[in-house]
Parts: sequence; structure tokens; C-alpha cells
Amino acid sequence: MLLETRRLIIRSLHTSDEKALIEMASDGSLTEIYGDCSECHKWMGEFISDAIKLEKEDDPFHEYLAFAIEDKTDHRVIGSVGSSYYEDFGEVGVTYFIGAGYRGNGYAAEALQCFTDYMFARYSLKKLIATASVRNAASCKTLERAGFSLVETRMYRDLYDEDENMSNIYELGEREARDAKTRCKDAEMERETMEADQ
Repeated sequence: MLLETRRLIIRSLHTSDEKALIEMASDGSLTEIYGDCSECHKWMGEFISDAIKLEKEDDPFHEYLAFAIEDKTDHRVIGSVGSSYYEDFGEVGVTYFIGAGYRGNGYAAEALQCFTDYMFARYSLKKLIATASVRNAASCKTLERAGFSLVETRMYRDLYDEDENMSNIYELGEREARDAKTRCKDAEMERETMEADQ
């Protein structure tokens, strides 16, 4: 997968991304998703290998899809965006994080807007969901900037949470996403079209 926004590249994970993701885990960037990440250096390589396999399966209803967010200017991996199947909702949801050193620049919302366009164009989805702790105001704001609407606030325990937390439940419908301007280009599809035309 290869998508581009004005400032970002969203692409398939590579085994060479392991170091960057471990560094982001050590700065606390993955805590909201995975909880305590002090041991993530032990499993990050396996996570990336699994993500590569799951991308080949190409099924958002099976576990998760994870992709790297890369800064176009210096090609550093600055975060990740993807999807996860929420069994308790029976829906596909989005996941994302931006490394602590890159926050406050709107990268997460930009990546999410592009990624949701991709998900609706590629799969037969009527909506995407997201959850965010009410204590994580930045994440809630990111989801709203990306077009998600708050549908409920309640106690919720996500997969890696130790306890239930007061959480906002968001959704983005296919119609709302379709009505929005296209916010990214599918660079991989563009390249394949160019090659076929030659």
C-alpha cells in the first residue's frame, strides 16, 4: 500500500521500521494503544511480520491492518495508521499514533483522512469506528478533525486496557467520507496505471 497526502506518505510496514517503532514505544507514543510498552522491543519485530502477512490477506475483518506514516521531507517514520476489527462492536475501526516528537502538527488527522478514504474505496464498509479515552483530548480532537462524529460516551475497556475507562465512541459513515473532498492519492494505483499505459 502506498498513499500520499500533502505532507505524508502512508505505506506498508517494512522490517526496517522496527527501530523507529521501538523508539516511539519508549517515548510513550504507544501507551494509549498497547498499555505498558516497556517490553515492546521484544515483540515489535513479530508485530511487523504479522502486519506484513495480514496486509497480504487483505481482510480488515481479520485482526488488524497496520501501516507506516512517513514524513515526505525526510522519509522518517513518524507514526502508524491502520484498522482493527472490534469484535465487541462487530465493526472495523481505525487505529493510529504519532511519535511524541511529531505531535501538534496535524499529522494524525491528515493520515486518518487519507486512510479512511482508502478504506471506503477498497472495502465494502458502511462505517468505520474509533474509540478514545475522554482524558485523551488530543486524540478526540484528531478524530473530529478527520471527520468522525461522537456517537456515545460510556465506560469502555479496549483490548489492551487493564480497566474500563470513560471513552468516546466515534464513527464515520461511508456517505460522509464520500461527500468529503478526496484527501489523498493512491500512489500505488497511479503507478500501476502508468505502467499499464506504457
